[in-house]
Amino acid sequence: MSHAQLLDPARLAERLDQPDLRILDCRFALEDPAYGARSYAEAHIPGARFADLERDLSGPVHKGVTGRHPLPDPVLLTERLRAWGIDNDSQVVLYDDGPGAFAARAWWLLAWLGKRDGVFLLDGGLNAWRAAGLPLSGEPPAPAAGTFRGQPDASLLVDAQDLLARLGDARLTLLDARALPRFRGEVEPLDPVAGHIPGARCAPFTDNLGADGRFLPADELRARFAGLLGERPVERLVAYCGSGVTACHNLFALSLAGYPLAPLYAGSWSEWLTDRSRPVATGD
Repeated sequence: MSHAQLLDPARLAERLDQPDLRILDCRFALEDPAYGARSYAEAHIPGARFADLERDLSGPVHKGVTGRHPLPDPVLLTERLRAWGIDNDSQVVLYDDGPGAFAARAWWLLAWLGKRDGVFLLDGGLNAWRAAGLPLSGEPPAPAAGTFRGQPDASLLVDAQDLLARLGDARLTLLDARALPRFRGEVEPLDPVAGHIPGARCAPFTDNLGADGRFLPADELRARFAGLLGERPVERLVAYCGSGVTACHNLFALSLAGYPLAPLYAGSWSEWLTDRSRPVATGD
């Protein structure tokens, strides 16, 4: 069963009054970290609470040790989920401006902690909500105390040491969610070295979306990932990106296409580079 679920704006609008509904606004901009909170204060979907990528959905950065968005401490994340009013049986809807990368990070974190049912991405995000002419609010919702309990699933993670040991495995499919110029090593706007982990395949997360900014149909996504997998087993697939964020978009799309939840190299490229003895490849 797919753990990835989409909700379109009209259907979310119909559910806004449901008492078990919790909405998280996950908007963020790498070039302007204050963008999300500022935009949320201006206008958001009624009832939404703000989830900041760096303060809530990531842990502290330790220069030379971690990547740019290390995983949050699971205990602290659980406390934050409770503060947002989330219970284990809550219906949770996640959104960002539209592409879904930051919302997918929140989806993956919930799956990591064991909540894999009743979690939806708003298809097309706030852009689609606005385009539908649906209401916005500038008021934060009333505080709510949740009872969520979760346990991190170690099977959903691969660390750098394990990945390094597996690079020679012909059965490994390593999907890099970054754009092709970064993958090839032609440009690198965020990290000190350009290129990719040897053996990786470029799978830009934006290719999961149609021209309208919404996810492609499940059969088209399945065809996309089947081409990337080839004859290799999906059980050997690992996803990564620049810092463990946009890779979650590929993991969501894989699940939407009917594939099982695959592991994430959470530290991703920005962590890989903290040890210069790790190999780097360029080109295709």
